[in-house]
Amino acid sequence: MADADDVRHLALALPHVAEIDSEGFDFRVADKGFVWSYPERRPGQPRLIRTDIAVLHVGDEAEKQALLLGEPEIFFTTPAYDGLPLVMLHLAKVDVDRLRELVTDAWRMRAPDALARDLDADSASHNPG
Repeated sequence: MADADDVRHLALALPHVAEIDSEGFDFRVADKGFVWSYPERRPGQPRLIRTDIAVLHVGDEAEKQALLLGEPEIFFTTPAYDGLPLVMLHLAKVDVDRLRELVTDAWRMRAPDALARDLDADSASHNPG
């Protein structure tokens, strides 16, 4: 089971990541968000920052639908995110290895190519073929 501390550890392990001061967690690369706490909107009440749920940037609508349909117990969305390449993830329903994959993929979707090459070079140096 993963949690907000795991998100923070994994996100900050990626190159060129900045953590934005927030009630929960909020990580950016090149000033673009790639994973953050879910700001649950409740009618007539202030939004609730849910650190047990992460919002992840995904590649496109097809990837979003594949995650939502393939693993509905883990991923979900709300009408506020319709048309956006974002999914919500129940952190307690994934292990840290899966979370690492998801956070890294989200980072790749937002990082400029030059920064993504930094990650690829770093990975290659740690995993010689």
